[in-house]
Amino acid sequence: MLSEIRIESLGAISAATAEFDGGLTVLTGETGAGKTMVVTGLHLLGGSRADATKVRSGSDRAVVEGRFTTAELGAGVTARVEEILDSSGADRDDDGSVIAARSVNRDGPSRAYLGGRSVPAKSLSGFTNELLTLHGQNDQLRLMRPDQQRAALDRFADVTTQLARYRRLRDDWLAARRDLEDRRRRARELAQEADRLHFALDEIDAVAPQPGEDDALVADIRRLSELDAVRDAVQTARAALAGDGDDAVESFSAAGAVGQARSALETSNDAELKGLAEQLNASLTVLVDVSAELGRYLSELPSDASALETKLARQAELRTLTKKYAADIDGVLAWAQESRDRLAQLDVSEDALAELARRVDALQSEVATAAQSLTKVRVKAAKGLAKAVTEELAGLAMAGAQFSIAVTPLLARAEDSAPLALASGESVHAGRDGVDAVDFGFAAHRGSDLLPLNKSASGGELSRVMLALEVVLAASTEGTTMVFDEVDAGVGGRAAVQIGRRLARLARTHQVIVVTHLPQVAAYADIHLVVDAGLDGTGGSRGGRAKSSGVRRLDDEDRVAELARMLAGLGESDSGRAHARDLLDAARADREQPA
Repeated sequence: MLSEIRIESLGAISAATAEFDGGLTVLTGETGAGKTMVVTGLHLLGGSRADATKVRSGSDRAVVEGRFTTAELGAGVTARVEEILDSSGADRDDDGSVIAARSVNRDGPSRAYLGGRSVPAKSLSGFTNELLTLHGQNDQLRLMRPDQQRAALDRFADVTTQLARYRRLRDDWLAARRDLEDRRRRARELAQEADRLHFALDEIDAVAPQPGEDDALVADIRRLSELDAVRDAVQTARAALAGDGDDAVESFSAAGAVGQARSALETSNDAELKGLAEQLNASLTVLVDVSAELGRYLSELPSDASALETKLARQAELRTLTKKYAADIDGVLAWAQESRDRLAQLDVSEDALAELARRVDALQSEVATAAQSLTKVRVKAAKGLAKAVTEELAGLAMAGAQFSIAVTPLLARAEDSAPLALASGESVHAGRDGVDAVDFGFAAHRGSDLLPLNKSASGGELSRVMLALEVVLAASTEGTTMVFDEVDAGVGGRAAVQIGRRLARLARTHQVIVVTHLPQVAAYADIHLVVDAGLDGTGGSRGGRAKSSGVRRLDDEDRVAELARMLAGLGESDSGRAHARDLLDAARADREQPA
């Protein structure tokens, strides 16, 4: 839920703060006062393109800051929000809320912030789009696009599982299809590459290098090159440690001397001397172990220089590999493994191509089955959604209107890169979202022909169709915030009352924020905010006083005056106030009726 928005230097607004609660909030005000700037600010928080022309004259930048709470969200949305916050390093405020912000510079790039951290606009958009659904004039136009119509139907049908399975199988099918086409097209080239890899692997296998063998050889060769000096050093050291006698500890040697010192100290009753004796005992153990290791090392030294020649010859063999394939033997072994993996993909024999073709056919069959399953769910849901929207339109003073949804196959065109054959024999285009075209139809009056929505609905009718859709689809987004910018454009009278009633109904499960010019809609609000134009500061190229707007919350008496102004500009007249009070009382009584 959006609990607060703060705007600085955006359009007509110099500085304004608006606080929101649950339920239905309306924003009203004179034309040009800046009502739409609140929605513009929310669009900026939603990641929309930053327009430097929206920065208020005389200011270097505009700032929009929103405070959001997430306690009322469903489990699925909450999990996605937490993932976004964690990945962005964003922090919650002390009260658990999250602050999102966007700054738009007159000269230079815009900046986005989430939970006190600078983030890409895309990350900010990912967060706010989970909490906000924004509807305005442009959104009504988007509703005419086939992809948006399909998305609305999918939202109603909840095809998440079926769509995910279809996309996974489609990706596998397309990858296998590309692989088959590539092998067939490049058969000769791939066969030559396979021959080269076979030759290289045979050469490596003939040498049979071991991991780290080149480094070990360097150490061995260095030792063998100085064999006599190494043997003398080991013999001298071993004699000094253990002597020449059979009993290494008892003979005259370093080990023998330490043993005698230890024995002498052990005979004493002095505690300190006994401690020193224990230290000498540890030293004696080390001396004996080193002496034994030197003996082993000496026994393993070759007795002649022929071993050096063998090592040098092996080193030369390894160098033939490291000159061709990698800088060291570990790299050669890694290259060999990659080449074997590549060879598994280069099989262009008739048997291999036939096997791959069978896999492509099997995957195509699975994709077709998944696509038809998705179509079946959409067709069934289309009937339910069309019926529900038609009923909602009747409640919006369009009793004779009819809304329809057609789900038809997207037929493959001649140049289709990957046509999909269905069991019915049809060849369809397998798009990422399935093989279906979804078209909304509309007839404003009983007896009228059903035509595509973009050819049959006026601006006011389109506003009501969108609102009817949102009311029907609301169950899938419970707890989120829905913002409508002049969704009531082009309507009035009884239809305006019905729109107010539907928005109030939607506000039972959502936070709903509406920018409106209709008093019939404003009368249904739980909270009524007005954007007032005034004079504030200096600005503009001529240094004159610049108009500024602020947002204030209305009490009951102020609401009556604002509704009277909206009715006919009669805010100061008794008759206007009386009319406004009647409208407000009627809306309150209507809201108290059970759903």
